[in-house]
Amino acid sequence: MPNISGNEWRYVKSALDDGWVSTAGPFVDRFEREFAAAAKVPHAVAVMNGTAALHLCLKMVGVTSGDLVVTTPLTFIAPVNAIHYCGAAPKFIDVDPTVWQMDPHQTVRYLREECEPRENGTFDKTTGQRVAAIMPVHILGHPVDMDPILEIAHELGIPVIEDATESLGAWYKGKPVGTLGTFGCFSFNGNKLVTTGGGGMITTNDPELAKRAKYLSNTAKDEPIEFVHGEVGYNYRLTNLQAAMGVAQIEQLTAFLQRKREVFEVYNHAFADLEGFRPMPEADWCRSACWLYTALFAPESRTLLHALAEEGIQTRPLWQPIHKSPAYPTFNALTFPETERIAQQALSLPCSTHITEEQVNRVVEAVRRVITSPQPR
Repeated sequence: MPNISGNEWRYVKSALDDGWVSTAGPFVDRFEREFAAAAKVPHAVAVMNGTAALHLCLKMVGVTSGDLVVTTPLTFIAPVNAIHYCGAAPKFIDVDPTVWQMDPHQTVRYLREECEPRENGTFDKTTGQRVAAIMPVHILGHPVDMDPILEIAHELGIPVIEDATESLGAWYKGKPVGTLGTFGCFSFNGNKLVTTGGGGMITTNDPELAKRAKYLSNTAKDEPIEFVHGEVGYNYRLTNLQAAMGVAQIEQLTAFLQRKREVFEVYNHAFADLEGFRPMPEADWCRSACWLYTALFAPESRTLLHALAEEGIQTRPLWQPIHKSPAYPTFNALTFPETERIAQQALSLPCSTHITEEQVNRVVEAVRRVITSPQPR
């Protein structure tokens, strides 16, 4: 559940009292400014959700029909859907078994060995498709190892779009996620660290790209009185009501991150001696946002899920790997061993920013009891 414990009521009431409830109003500009400051990035553009942010960024870097976008199959479906909206296809890279993120070394190997640079781009040798973008997805609050990806992307001239929708507040080698590539994309869905109910944000270091994102997200409107539109744009704007809530939420970001880490550390310590338990990773080159507390419970996490559900404790598995999704049957025959293993064994435990010590202790006791109890044969 979202943590509504700051100025949300006051700011939303202010928007209602002023009559600014739609896609114009002072809180939109304020949210963009304050999010940019919190995310340590020069420019931020608010949009209607994280998927819209991803779609718009893909369009802005020129992804079009028939192209490939390098990404991971271990993700929520949104980034792959956004690629599909452009008429392009994902080129899946398996995850690193250590940190569960898109494997940078496999990414580099694919681009060096299975692709060839031409005058008009980098092309897959087998399919002849242009590799139009790389979209690393920083899942579960933990960054992708970005340096090898950024190096090869710079060498080949391929834009990088960071899907940071789950990792607001995470740092990679002293730099915030969402500031490393051409664009960063964030989500404010109800389950995210900071929420506006829905909503998303595009971040960039380039003022011209920020200006273009704002233009395209506002239906590419050139003249507001006569409604003249210079090109095909998108109605991807965030409402002032949502932005009012976002301002209140971003004010609490530091406290939210601290509480996530506290729960992360309690769970890691409490389960350290359990057989088959592998904690949520955190590499020494980053600082995770600890968005979800997700751990591997081998060999089968679903048994634990159902046992905890009987005690009124909700847990969640990871997403179905995208290459196994009925929505994308052309990829169903592919195999990505690490993605499949992690998806099978992973389980996310309760870890909201307002979870109480009593609730955490209840989860710990229940998990330990289920795992250590003799299982029926």
